[in-house]
Amino acid sequence: MKELLILRHAKSNRIYRVEDIDRPLSEKGMERIKEVSQKQHLFFDKADVIISSPAIRALHTTMILIRELNFPIEKLIIDKNLYTFSADPIIDYVYGLNDQWNKVVLVGHNPAFTEVINHFSDKGIDHLSTAGLAKISFDGDLWSGIHKGELLFSQKTNNF
Repeated sequence: MKELLILRHAKSNRIYRVEDIDRPLSEKGMERIKEVSQKQHLFFDKADVIISSPAIRALHTTMILIRELNFPIEKLIIDKNLYTFSADPIIDYVYGLNDQWNKVVLVGHNPAFTEVINHFSDKGIDHLSTAGLAKISFDGDLWSGIHKGELLFSQKTNNF
């Protein structure tokens, strides 16, 4: 069995005039990811790896998550391939994940993540909000062989 957790970065702060990749989290975003980490901690339990986009807002989201969950920093991978707003590269990325990993957390961006969820899950969603979390469970032992999986979904206003 494989599990894919897709976490969109928390709310960013657009007041700074910086490149998109350098945009930080807002105070509200920092509080929200702490809340998600605490309320949904069981969904992250036994994750083999957390892979984050190198964008500051995604990486900051990831670091707060790691701290709140007491997750070993050695399991963090920062991958520039997740800094995209297109789903196709991420779909290919998931098919190419290391088969030794059974539970993978990806932290990145929309609209790509909404499209990735719709590609891999048995249910569709309209929009993955900031700090929104989706968990998709797949039968099978190979990432390259996954098909539509069972979706559990959390947004700001509803829980799993």
